[in-house]
Amino acid sequence: MPITVDACAAQHQGDRKEQQDRVAIIPHPGQRGVALAVVADGMGGHAGGVLAAEQVVHTARSSLESFSPREEMARIMLENSMLEAHLMIKASRFMNEKDPHSTAVMLLLQPGTVTWGHCGDSRLYRFRDGEPIFRSVDHSYVEHLIAAGRLTPEEALVHPKRNVLITSLGGKEEPKFEFGAARDLADGDSFVICSDGLWAYFDDAEMGRIVAANSARKASEILIEVARERAGGAGDNLSLVIVKLNGVRPVIAAPAPGRRK
Repeated sequence: MPITVDACAAQHQGDRKEQQDRVAIIPHPGQRGVALAVVADGMGGHAGGVLAAEQVVHTARSSLESFSPREEMARIMLENSMLEAHLMIKASRFMNEKDPHSTAVMLLLQPGTVTWGHCGDSRLYRFRDGEPIFRSVDHSYVEHLIAAGRLTPEEALVHPKRNVLITSLGGKEEPKFEFGAARDLADGDSFVICSDGLWAYFDDAEMGRIVAANSARKASEILIEVARERAGGAGDNLSLVIVKLNGVRPVIAAPAPGRRK
Protein backbone atom coordinates (compact mmCIF):
# COMPACT_ATOMS: atom_id res chain seq x y z
CA MET A 1 0.00 0.00 0.00
CA PRO A 2 1.47 3.39 -0.94
CA ILE A 3 2.19 5.68 1.99
CA THR A 4 1.67 9.42 1.86
CA VAL A 5 2.65 12.07 4.40
CA ASP A 6 0.11 14.41 5.96
CA ALA A 7 1.93 17.11 7.94
CA CYS A 8 1.07 20.38 9.63
CA ALA A 9 2.95 22.93 11.76
CA ALA A 10 0.99 25.20 14.10
CA GLN A 11 1.45 27.49 17.08
CA HIS A 12 -0.34 29.91 19.39
CA GLN A 13 0.99 32.71 21.56
CA GLY A 14 -1.09 31.56 24.49
CA ASP A 15 -1.48 34.16 27.23
CA ARG A 16 2.11 35.43 27.05
CA LYS A 17 3.06 38.92 25.90
CA GLU A 18 5.45 37.52 23.32
CA GLN A 19 5.71 34.39 21.16
CA GLN A 20 9.13 32.89 21.96
CA ASP A 21 8.52 29.51 20.32
CA ARG A 22 9.56 28.83 16.76
CA VAL A 23 8.33 25.99 14.56
CA ALA A 24 9.07 24.90 10.99
CA ILE A 25 8.76 22.11 8.45
CA ILE A 26 11.73 22.43 6.08
CA PRO A 27 11.95 20.41 2.84
CA HIS A 28 15.38 19.39 1.60
CA PRO A 29 16.24 21.57 -1.41
CA GLY A 30 17.64 18.72 -3.46
CA GLN A 31 16.50 15.39 -1.99
CA ARG A 32 12.97 14.23 -2.74
CA GLY A 33 11.15 12.84 0.29
CA VAL A 34 13.54 14.39 2.82
CA ALA A 35 12.31 17.05 5.25
CA LEU A 36 13.10 18.33 8.73
CA ALA A 37 10.52 19.37 11.34
CA VAL A 38 11.68 21.60 14.19
CA VAL A 39 10.19 23.00 17.40
CA ALA A 40 12.23 25.36 19.58
CA ASP A 41 11.00 26.86 22.86
CA GLY A 42 13.03 29.99 23.59
CA MET A 43 13.80 31.37 27.05
CA GLY A 44 15.74 34.38 28.22
CA GLY A 45 13.76 37.47 29.08
CA HIS A 46 12.90 40.28 26.71
CA ALA A 47 13.73 39.16 23.13
CA GLY A 48 16.39 36.72 24.34
CA GLY A 49 14.20 33.65 23.96
CA VAL A 50 13.08 34.73 20.50
CA LEU A 51 16.67 35.07 19.32
CA ALA A 52 17.57 31.66 20.72
CA ALA A 53 14.63 29.85 19.15
CA GLU A 54 15.17 31.56 15.79
CA GLN A 55 18.80 30.45 15.88
CA VAL A 56 17.72 26.82 16.32
CA VAL A 57 15.49 26.96 13.24
CA HIS A 58 18.07 28.90 11.19
CA THR A 59 20.81 26.40 12.00
CA ALA A 60 18.50 23.47 11.28
CA ARG A 61 17.70 24.91 7.86
CA SER A 62 21.39 25.40 7.04
CA SER A 63 22.27 21.89 8.23
CA LEU A 64 19.54 20.32 6.12
CA GLU A 65 20.62 22.20 3.01
CA SER A 66 24.08 20.65 3.22
CA PHE A 67 22.88 17.21 4.35
CA SER A 68 23.68 14.34 1.99
CA PRO A 69 21.84 11.15 3.04
CA ARG A 70 24.30 8.95 1.15
CA GLU A 71 27.35 10.44 2.84
CA GLU A 72 26.18 11.52 6.30
CA MET A 73 24.31 9.78 9.10
CA ALA A 74 21.03 11.43 10.05
CA ARG A 75 21.89 11.36 13.75
CA ILE A 76 25.19 13.13 13.13
CA MET A 77 23.43 15.86 11.16
CA LEU A 78 20.92 16.43 13.96
CA GLU A 79 23.62 16.47 16.62
CA ASN A 80 25.80 18.90 14.67
CA SER A 81 22.82 21.16 14.05
CA MET A 82 21.96 21.38 17.74
CA LEU A 83 25.59 21.84 18.74
CA GLU A 84 26.03 24.68 16.26
CA ALA A 85 22.83 26.31 17.50
CA HIS A 86 24.12 25.99 21.08
CA LEU A 87 27.39 27.73 20.20
CA MET A 88 25.66 30.52 18.27
CA ILE A 89 23.17 31.15 21.08
CA LYS A 90 25.99 31.18 23.59
CA ALA A 91 27.91 33.70 21.47
CA SER A 92 24.86 35.96 21.22
CA ARG A 93 24.88 36.27 25.00
CA PHE A 94 27.96 38.50 24.75
CA MET A 95 26.70 40.53 21.82
CA ASN A 96 23.20 41.20 23.14
CA GLU A 97 23.75 41.19 26.91
CA LYS A 98 20.86 38.79 27.35
CA ASP A 99 20.54 35.28 28.78
CA PRO A 100 19.16 33.31 25.83
CA HIS A 101 18.37 29.60 25.95
CA SER A 102 16.24 27.27 23.89
CA THR A 103 14.97 23.74 23.83
CA ALA A 104 15.06 21.86 20.53
CA VAL A 105 13.30 18.84 19.10
CA MET A 106 13.95 17.80 15.51
CA LEU A 107 12.35 15.14 13.35
CA LEU A 108 14.08 14.14 10.10
CA LEU A 109 11.95 12.35 7.52
CA GLN A 110 13.58 10.21 4.84
CA PRO A 111 12.05 7.50 2.64
CA GLY A 112 11.46 4.54 4.95
CA THR A 113 13.11 6.14 8.00
CA VAL A 114 12.38 8.76 10.63
CA THR A 115 15.16 10.03 12.93
CA TRP A 116 14.84 12.43 15.83
CA GLY A 117 16.82 14.26 18.49
CA HIS A 118 15.97 16.59 21.35
CA CYS A 119 17.42 18.78 24.08
CA GLY A 120 15.31 20.13 26.94
CA ASP A 121 11.62 19.51 27.58
CA SER A 122 10.13 19.90 24.12
CA ARG A 123 8.85 16.44 23.26
CA LEU A 124 8.52 13.86 20.52
CA TYR A 125 5.65 11.35 20.51
CA ARG A 126 5.16 8.34 18.27
CA PHE A 127 1.76 6.72 17.86
CA ARG A 128 0.51 3.74 15.86
CA ASP A 129 -3.21 3.84 15.05
CA GLY A 130 -3.58 6.25 17.94
CA GLU A 131 -1.80 4.08 20.50
CA PRO A 132 1.30 5.60 22.17
CA ILE A 133 4.43 3.57 21.47
CA PHE A 134 7.17 6.08 22.33
CA ARG A 135 7.69 9.41 24.06
CA SER A 136 10.96 11.26 24.57
CA VAL A 137 12.09 11.82 28.16
CA ASP A 138 12.36 15.45 29.23
CA HIS A 139 15.69 16.87 30.34
CA SER A 140 14.03 18.37 33.40
CA TYR A 141 14.41 18.34 37.16
CA VAL A 142 11.13 16.49 37.72
CA GLU A 143 11.98 13.78 35.16
CA HIS A 144 15.24 13.27 37.04
CA LEU A 145 13.23 12.78 40.24
CA ILE A 146 10.85 10.36 38.49
CA ALA A 147 13.77 8.29 37.18
CA ALA A 148 15.20 8.18 40.72
CA GLY A 149 11.88 6.96 42.11
CA ARG A 150 11.38 10.09 44.19
CA LEU A 151 8.40 11.45 42.30
CA THR A 152 5.42 10.02 40.41
CA PRO A 153 4.41 11.31 36.96
CA GLU A 154 1.21 12.64 38.49
CA GLU A 155 3.12 14.55 41.16
CA ALA A 156 5.45 15.96 38.50
CA LEU A 157 2.53 17.71 36.79
CA VAL A 158 2.04 20.02 39.79
CA HIS A 159 5.57 20.14 41.19
CA PRO A 160 6.76 23.75 41.80
CA LYS A 161 9.96 23.04 39.84
CA ARG A 162 8.31 21.23 36.92
CA ASN A 163 9.64 23.84 34.45
CA VAL A 164 13.28 23.67 35.61
CA LEU A 165 15.55 22.20 32.91
CA ILE A 166 18.80 20.36 33.53
CA THR A 167 20.08 21.13 30.04
CA SER A 168 19.28 23.43 27.12
CA LEU A 169 20.93 25.06 24.14
CA GLY A 170 22.87 28.21 25.00
CA GLY A 171 23.71 27.33 28.60
CA LYS A 172 27.12 27.51 30.22
CA GLU A 173 27.54 23.72 30.22
CA GLU A 174 27.63 21.44 27.20
CA PRO A 175 24.07 20.41 26.30
CA LYS A 176 22.79 16.87 26.56
CA PHE A 177 21.03 15.23 23.63
CA GLU A 178 18.89 12.15 23.13
CA PHE A 179 18.30 10.48 19.77
CA GLY A 180 16.07 7.84 18.28
CA ALA A 181 15.00 6.35 14.95
CA ALA A 182 12.18 4.31 13.46
CA ARG A 183 12.51 2.11 10.38
CA ASP A 184 9.42 -0.07 10.89
CA LEU A 185 7.12 2.60 9.47
CA ALA A 186 3.57 1.70 8.50
CA ASP A 187 0.24 3.16 7.57
CA GLY A 188 -1.28 4.55 10.77
CA ASP A 189 1.98 5.80 12.26
CA SER A 190 2.07 9.39 13.42
CA PHE A 191 4.62 11.65 15.09
CA VAL A 192 4.08 14.78 17.15
CA ILE A 193 6.80 17.20 18.24
CA CYS A 194 5.72 20.00 20.55
CA SER A 195 6.63 22.46 23.28
CA ASP A 196 5.52 22.12 26.90
CA GLY A 197 2.85 24.75 26.36
CA LEU A 198 0.95 22.02 24.51
CA TRP A 199 1.86 18.67 26.06
CA ALA A 200 1.22 19.86 29.61
CA TYR A 201 -2.52 19.55 28.99
CA PHE A 202 -2.73 16.02 27.56
CA ASP A 203 -1.88 12.50 28.53
CA ASP A 204 -0.30 10.37 25.83
CA ALA A 205 -3.41 8.30 25.09
CA GLU A 206 -5.69 11.29 24.59
CA MET A 207 -3.24 13.01 22.27
CA GLY A 208 -2.90 9.82 20.24
CA ARG A 209 -6.66 9.46 19.83
CA ILE A 210 -7.08 13.03 18.60
CA VAL A 211 -4.22 12.70 16.11
CA ALA A 212 -5.46 9.35 14.77
CA ALA A 213 -9.04 10.54 14.26
CA ASN A 214 -8.25 13.67 12.26
CA SER A 215 -6.10 15.12 9.53
CA ALA A 216 -2.84 16.70 10.71
CA ARG A 217 -4.33 20.18 10.27
CA LYS A 218 -7.58 19.40 12.10
CA ALA A 219 -5.77 17.59 14.91
CA SER A 220 -3.51 20.63 15.37
CA GLU A 221 -6.55 22.88 15.64
CA ILE A 222 -8.22 20.60 18.20
CA LEU A 223 -5.10 20.21 20.34
CA ILE A 224 -4.52 23.96 20.44
CA GLU A 225 -8.17 24.69 21.21
CA VAL A 226 -8.30 22.16 24.06
CA ALA A 227 -4.95 23.30 25.49
CA ARG A 228 -6.14 26.92 25.46
CA GLU A 229 -9.35 25.97 27.25
CA ARG A 230 -7.54 23.96 29.90
CA ALA A 231 -4.96 26.70 30.45
CA GLY A 232 -7.69 28.88 31.91
CA GLY A 233 -6.13 32.16 30.81
CA ALA A 234 -2.62 31.28 32.02
CA GLY A 235 -1.27 29.37 29.04
CA ASP A 236 2.30 29.40 27.77
CA ASN A 237 3.35 29.74 24.12
CA LEU A 238 2.58 26.48 22.36
CA SER A 239 3.92 24.97 19.16
CA LEU A 240 3.63 21.63 17.42
CA VAL A 241 4.25 19.66 14.25
CA ILE A 242 2.15 16.62 13.39
CA VAL A 243 3.34 14.10 10.79
CA LYS A 244 0.96 11.31 9.78
CA LEU A 245 1.79 8.38 7.51
CA ASN A 246 -1.40 7.51 5.66
CA GLY A 247 -2.48 4.94 3.14
CA VAL A 248 -6.02 4.18 2.00
CA ARG A 249 -8.11 4.04 5.17
CA PRO A 250 -11.65 4.96 6.23
CA VAL A 251 -12.41 8.35 7.71
CA ILE A 252 -12.92 8.18 11.49
CA ALA A 253 -15.02 10.77 13.28
CA ALA A 254 -13.20 12.82 15.92
CA PRO A 255 -14.17 12.05 19.54
CA ALA A 256 -15.08 14.91 21.81
CA PRO A 257 -11.84 15.73 23.66
CA GLY A 258 -12.17 15.04 27.39
CA ARG A 259 -10.25 16.55 30.24
CA ARG A 260 -7.01 14.98 31.36
CA LYS A 261 -7.34 13.07 34.60
